[in-house]
Amino acid sequence: MSIDFAKSETRQNLLRAFAGESQARNRYTFAAGLAKRQNLQVIEQLFRFTADQERAHAKVFYSFLEPLTGSNISIDGTYPVDLSPSVLEQLRAAQHNEYQEWEHDYAAFAKTAQEEGFLQVSKAFELVAKVEKSHGDRFGRFADLLEHDGLFQDQGGVKWMCLNCGMIVDAGMAPAMCPICKHPQGWFLRLDMAPFGS
Repeated sequence: MSIDFAKSETRQNLLRAFAGESQARNRYTFAAGLAKRQNLQVIEQLFRFTADQERAHAKVFYSFLEPLTGSNISIDGTYPVDLSPSVLEQLRAAQHNEYQEWEHDYAAFAKTAQEEGFLQVSKAFELVAKVEKSHGDRFGRFADLLEHDGLFQDQGGVKWMCLNCGMIVDAGMAPAMCPICKHPQGWFLRLDMAPFGS
């Protein structure tokens, strides 16, 4: 079935998605500031990296609304409030929210768009949903490492990379200070997670 875009539920879902991605971007920027204040620059960069991807998603969803330029769309929606002073709790909240978008929100939005005849929009929701799952996985991996005191150490030894200069060190623990650029340990991450692989 194909219906008028201006009267569709898909147009509302696109604006819901735009609002959600915009809010996620801001939440991650705020969480990045918290991580920076706690000298966890690798977590700060993780949140900023993901915030930029959320901005890109918002732009994709917003661009589909171009035919309705100059109009107002009324929507309802629920959005998370995550104001914990704990970096670990911020990571867990981000993980939960990304999985919510992947499993529930965007799956439903894709189905509605397909039923209404907006196949390109449906495909965009499906593709972005997969990225949101990878975001959730990534936040979860960093949360697990932080929670189990493995963010900067590994009993088996791994390769660590300084996010500032790219120095790579093979050791059981990230250096307290980078031998090249003198940035503190908070700038190091496991090489297999650069740039933020899951």
